[in-house]
Amino acid sequence: MHLSESSPLIEVKNLRKVYQVPGGEVVALDGINLSIERGQIYGIIGMSGAGKSTLIRCMNRLDTPTDGQILIDGQNILAMNEKQLMATRRKVSMIFQQFNLLMQKTVARNVRYPLEIAGVPKAKANARVKELLQIVQLEDKADAYPIMLSGGQRQRVAIARALASDPEVLLCDEATSALDPMTTQSILALLQDINQKLGITVVLITHEMAVIRQICSRVAILDGGKIAEEGTVDDVFVHTRSAAGKRLFGIVPTKQDETEMAEVPALRIVFDEGRESQPIIAGLVKECGVAVNILSADIKRINGKSYGQMLIEMPQDDAVKKQVIQYLTGQGLTVKEVDPV
Repeated sequence: MHLSESSPLIEVKNLRKVYQVPGGEVVALDGINLSIERGQIYGIIGMSGAGKSTLIRCMNRLDTPTDGQILIDGQNILAMNEKQLMATRRKVSMIFQQFNLLMQKTVARNVRYPLEIAGVPKAKANARVKELLQIVQLEDKADAYPIMLSGGQRQRVAIARALASDPEVLLCDEATSALDPMTTQSILALLQDINQKLGITVVLITHEMAVIRQICSRVAILDGGKIAEEGTVDDVFVHTRSAAGKRLFGIVPTKQDETEMAEVPALRIVFDEGRESQPIIAGLVKECGVAVNILSADIKRINGKSYGQMLIEMPQDDAVKKQVIQYLTGQGLTVKEVDPV
């Protein structure tokens, strides 16, 4: 039985995963709560060791949590028997960083493999393989072997194979980490196209914020097995609160000096689309009569929109700081105090 279209497709409730090690235990996940809506491209990001790969392995039961619930279409997958779990796994496909292709089989046989396992008649399976290779733009590689393909082409084969069972969810575990930047762009564009045209919910695990910014609508930042922040990508970028988020978005206030690279308190200014080219700092200097030390500045693209981001050294005088913040917020900008991470 399926829940209504308005219900979350995936719910993670109070999820914990504890590994027993000699002399104690390691808490990989500590009380994770997530809600992923149908049709979203949802990003889960964190540095190495944050727990993100453990989380995605729990979401398709490659790993078994210590405690908590994972609901897919309202059904707790942790309470499923083997037959129910196999049926669910056909609806929740996964692609990996290292592609996991069968090197002795052709591209077509790799894509057809899950259909063979499911007992799909050969003629029907072959027609489906042709359709899937068209989706990933590899129609001319059906008879090639994985060794003959580039890394990006191998990942496209893996995506086609993952789509063979007509899944509702595509779990991507660092799916672009082994690829060069240009190939990464093409794979992300393909995942976005699949999401939009086929309505498949995509969950992306990554350590690269550029991946999140390009195609995700929501993001959860993991840090030490806990969720540090969660929300729309735009909101988490503009109102970054956690130390992990500041590191991942590059919001680190550092004094740019050849002899001193100490971290310093700063003001972070975020320019919404259309404002990034305005002479805000020149206006600030003119109106407030203060010297401004710019620590860093850049422009980022998030879901096709431009955001300017600037860090300026925080004035030491509280009255001056208040004056600066009032001027900037009066210009319609988002201003946050940022302490050293």
